[in-house]
Amino acid sequence: MWSTRRQTAISVTTIVTLLALAGCGGGSESFEPPDPDPDPSPLACSTDMAAIELPPLPDSPDSTPPQIGVQQAFTQLAFSQPLAMLQAPGDDSTWYVVERRGTIQAFPNDSSATMADVEPFGDLTDRVNSSANEAGLLGMAFHPDFDNNRVVYLSYTRGTPLESVVSCFIIDSSTGNLDVDSEEVLLTVEQPQGNHNGGNVAFGPDGLLYIGFGDGGGSGDPQGNGQNTTNVHGTILRIDVDSGSPYAIPADNPFAGNTECFQGTSTMDCPEIFAWGFRNPWRFSFDRDTGDLWVGDVGQGSWEEVNRVEISENYGWNEREGAHCYPPGTTNCDTDNVDPITEYDHSQGNSVTGGYVYRGSDVPDLEGFYVFGDFGSGRIWAVPFDSPQGTEPTELIDTALNIASFAEGNAGELYVLHINGGTIHQIVAD
Repeated sequence: MWSTRRQTAISVTTIVTLLALAGCGGGSESFEPPDPDPDPSPLACSTDMAAIELPPLPDSPDSTPPQIGVQQAFTQLAFSQPLAMLQAPGDDSTWYVVERRGTIQAFPNDSSATMADVEPFGDLTDRVNSSANEAGLLGMAFHPDFDNNRVVYLSYTRGTPLESVVSCFIIDSSTGNLDVDSEEVLLTVEQPQGNHNGGNVAFGPDGLLYIGFGDGGGSGDPQGNGQNTTNVHGTILRIDVDSGSPYAIPADNPFAGNTECFQGTSTMDCPEIFAWGFRNPWRFSFDRDTGDLWVGDVGQGSWEEVNRVEISENYGWNEREGAHCYPPGTTNCDTDNVDPITEYDHSQGNSVTGGYVYRGSDVPDLEGFYVFGDFGSGRIWAVPFDSPQGTEPTELIDTALNIASFAEGNAGELYVLHINGGTIHQIVAD
């Protein structure tokens, strides 16, 4: 069985403005959700998924991570503002690259691949609004049972005024590509500003879909969304896409039983919420060995933070920035808020990009370290996967990359996406 920590956590920018402005400081009309379906039925893109049992907790890594190198992989490829890269479950043969403009490209997992080998997998440019600072096609997740149900989940921004959308799509059986006309919208969220949209989506080891949204933008969270659980701004959500219509609420979510926030807001605490108090959770991931949920949360003016997120916990924004009271000079902030596992100040970088716990084999001394970076400075750091709160990060390397995202292959190796150049880089032994 899982440890106690697992039971509570599952434990569990392009131009420089895209993510650099994630650290900048500028709401929103309120919508009433529709009446709940008294007898909901699953979406066409849902399937039965049993929870996945995790193995015993791994041993702690050595206290000091190794020096690493970051070298360009797939040297003949370059993409348009890549924001994510992933492989389908159980299929190492193909990579999928999410481009901010609203396109998804597929290419073979071959170091000699050229642009002639790149094929379009999906094109949502007819509905994606990528004109705002941090808007666009922001996230993608394959359903864990993708090999059978052929379902993909996307998170993007659309329209004017801007809103975030999370939808599922089915693969066209005749082409093998995303059937863009099969879209079924799960939820929408009005975005009062162009930044702090979050947009990551990922399935946890429990088979549930996790979704991240920022605080709605502006400097200092002017609407106090980070501490307002009657909307989904500044939260990590967790929903069951294989039950209900368009989804079901996991019974142990902190506000389970309340009316669903299909349009991102309610008069009640939103039952989709898993954890809250985030400014802009820019990339989160699950440790494939422990199930822990790691979140990089972009700071305001002083501190960038990384959290190991547990269910029902409050991560502080905008009462705190990192482990520090906010605004600066405040001396009394909620002690119930959870301190980050690690943080760094703006002398070292200004926009954290969440990464992964390394579980590959090419860099054995990196095993068990959570690796993350900074968009502005290009630095990459690491902390052990079992670090307590307040752990000082170890700098691994200082690069010239604008790190928009990390990627993890099915074999556990880690990659870095350089948004300005559109290139892909791999973390290797030095």
